[in-house]
Amino acid sequence: MTTIKLKKKPDDTQAKATKAPIRRSNAIQRDRSVALPKASTLVKAEQPAIEAPTKTGQRNHRFDGKAHGSPYNDEVAIAAKQPKPAGIDTRTTPRPDKNEPQYRQAPRRGGKVRDGYDSINTPQYGSAAKAAYKSTAISTDLPRLSKVMAERGLCSRREADEWIMNSWVMVDGVIIDTLGTRINPDAEIIISSYAHEVQAESVTIILHKPVGYVSGQAEDGYEPAIVLVHPDNEWLDDPNLNQHHAKEFQRRYLNGLAPAGRLDIDSTGMLVLTQDGRIARHLIGEDSTVEKEYLVRVEGELSDADMQRLNFGLSLDGEKLKPAKVSWQNEDQLRFVLREGKKRQIRRMCEMVGLHVVGLKRVRIGSVNLGKLPVGQWRYLRNDERF
Repeated sequence: MTTIKLKKKPDDTQAKATKAPIRRSNAIQRDRSVALPKASTLVKAEQPAIEAPTKTGQRNHRFDGKAHGSPYNDEVAIAAKQPKPAGIDTRTTPRPDKNEPQYRQAPRRGGKVRDGYDSINTPQYGSAAKAAYKSTAISTDLPRLSKVMAERGLCSRREADEWIMNSWVMVDGVIIDTLGTRINPDAEIIISSYAHEVQAESVTIILHKPVGYVSGQAEDGYEPAIVLVHPDNEWLDDPNLNQHHAKEFQRRYLNGLAPAGRLDIDSTGMLVLTQDGRIARHLIGEDSTVEKEYLVRVEGELSDADMQRLNFGLSLDGEKLKPAKVSWQNEDQLRFVLREGKKRQIRRMCEMVGLHVVGLKRVRIGSVNLGKLPVGQWRYLRNDERF
């Protein structure tokens, strides 16, 4: 089989496209034998010439790509060397606008500058720097918030710390939630209703402690008196119990239940256990003046002069004791009324006048009496009772 190639005849359009382009005549002819001048030396006739900068170097990308030594950089350097005017904020970062969303605001400078620190006028070294620091630091002469609350009788310090951590305390219109905050002693303190509700649910228990139990933590194999506080030992024969709303014992009553005062292991009588910090401070605070009455069985002879010494004139641990009320209850029993409670105070007082204590029983604290409460049993503090 044979193949025949046919040549297509070109039309008129293809013939026109193959024609040579027409060159226009140009009056200005460039001499191609001479190299072009550098671009930096080219100056247009209609624009004034710009003097070359005195400094040359690599491009500075921090200032919009302009080269070192340009008029722009020179102005910035001169302005930076000029002293800043006093009392005028020359920071480039704008202050935040409360009307703008947070993500649109430029971040402010932090640290000392934000707190108003002046590095020029503030001394850095020596005694002058220490004096400046003391003048700007928080005054430690102001009392802590928890102490002020306790002194005002609002609660104990332990309760105050719990309320502060729970944001239940407001001082001069500001909610305080930081422990150790110092305030003005005359500041206005407002307590949340939640704190009052928790405080109202606290209980106080009167226990007739037997011999052989310690008041606080267990020691030397002896159990603490709080182990006696359970439903089996509650005194239900209280003649005044039916006059008040009876409380059903709950396990939460043991949380934070602590003795307000101590009673020796070989002593018996009234021991107060409470969850209310106000009662604890009232009974055992540094400025407490609550009377505590004891019946003390003694052996030995007591002269009138020694009786006067028991009332006032003895010292323990280098400190003079507060005046006491000591009198004979019967032939072999003394009645002590004290306003303080040093460790084994009555026994040591009796030893100093030649007496030996056989038995000691606490029968009253403030205006609350032990009464007929049996040994080893307990009852709630009634609503009408006050220490």
